[in-house]
Amino acid sequence: MIQKVRKSIINGLIAAPSSKSALQRLIAGAFLANGQSTIAYKTLSDDAKAALKLVKALGAGLEMDGSLIKITGGINKPANKLFIGESGLGLRMFTPILALFDSNFEITGSGSLVNRPVDFIVKTLANFGVDISSDNGKLPLKIKGPYKNTKVDVDGEFSSQLLTGLLMALPLAKTDSELSVLNLKSKPYIDLTIDILNKFGILIKHKNYELFQMSGNQKYKPIDLIAEGDWSGAAFLVVAGAIAGKIRITDIDLNSTQGDKAIVEVAEKAGAKVTILDNGLEVSKKELFAFEYDATDTPDLFPPLVALAIYCKGASVIYGVNRLIHKESNRALTLKTEFEKIGAKITLEGDKMTVEGGKIKGAKVFSHHDHRIAMALAVAGLQADGEMIIEDSEAVGKSWPDFFDDLSKIGGEVL
Repeated sequence: MIQKVRKSIINGLIAAPSSKSALQRLIAGAFLANGQSTIAYKTLSDDAKAALKLVKALGAGLEMDGSLIKITGGINKPANKLFIGESGLGLRMFTPILALFDSNFEITGSGSLVNRPVDFIVKTLANFGVDISSDNGKLPLKIKGPYKNTKVDVDGEFSSQLLTGLLMALPLAKTDSELSVLNLKSKPYIDLTIDILNKFGILIKHKNYELFQMSGNQKYKPIDLIAEGDWSGAAFLVVAGAIAGKIRITDIDLNSTQGDKAIVEVAEKAGAKVTILDNGLEVSKKELFAFEYDATDTPDLFPPLVALAIYCKGASVIYGVNRLIHKESNRALTLKTEFEKIGAKITLEGDKMTVEGGKIKGAKVFSHHDHRIAMALAVAGLQADGEMIIEDSEAVGKSWPDFFDDLSKIGGEVL
């Protein structure tokens, strides 16, 4: 699908979408709980839909009532072959959960996920004594539990998402667990996991994110709550306000454990006017200047930060490029390729990306099947000279299906 964005003045109020990261964790927790949990949401991403289909296939009770999800937890005559769509978090979170059970499971996915390496999942879970294999390092994965060893060294450099799955699964193991974690990246996402686990009554202890300890035989308690707003999505709204007018963003928590709330600090440093409100914030356009930011722990901020940097005077520097290789696309190369089509100048050097501000023009661009690339290009188009024509724009469904409609509601000229 092709979506077009023209130069626009942004002015309006919009609620942040539901966090797909939080919502998927809540779905997994509700599946593991005894009893019915109720989760309220505003937007249901493709990744969240895939998680719901998976827990239903495992035998959980599932009811959808307006903007409410009701899940009755527990495995009951589960399907052996499971599908997680294109969700990297879903794959890495549910695979350790499946390893709790003395059953044979096969899990596969679609889109870019089938080409992403899974060797680290196999290697890590094999160290726990789980019977697991892949198809030459790619999906599908075949898993058979239970855990035989719960004191293991875990490499956290490649992905914190597998650690999230282990933290969700191991409190249900028969023995206490101790994980020595090396090189952990994306620590804010582990904070989010632990915060959500606490809501289900699960206790996790850690020492400086290097040693995680948890008692076995814990029990998940059903919950009744609202999925929090998504800072990864709201980051694009912050940039839209900073470059193209004024926007009031509601239903977003400034005290969230989500690391991507750092976009607020970066936007302020770049020169945007940011006003904190009771239930969100207001961002207004002002003259913007180059910034520096280390995105090692918040790699999903790279696309909105590039959209911001191209409208800043001077050369902005963003660190953490090595975290972008195994996303939905190789985001560093994708950002360079697509943003250079619209007049940006981007240099990649080691773990550093330098983005020079300049004259931006509309052009025909491609999302590379990556939701965050599609949204970054759309936001960039709000102040570009000429029409931004985005191919494969439906990729936004992975995290924010209504993105283009919502952009239009706040003044974006979307065709």
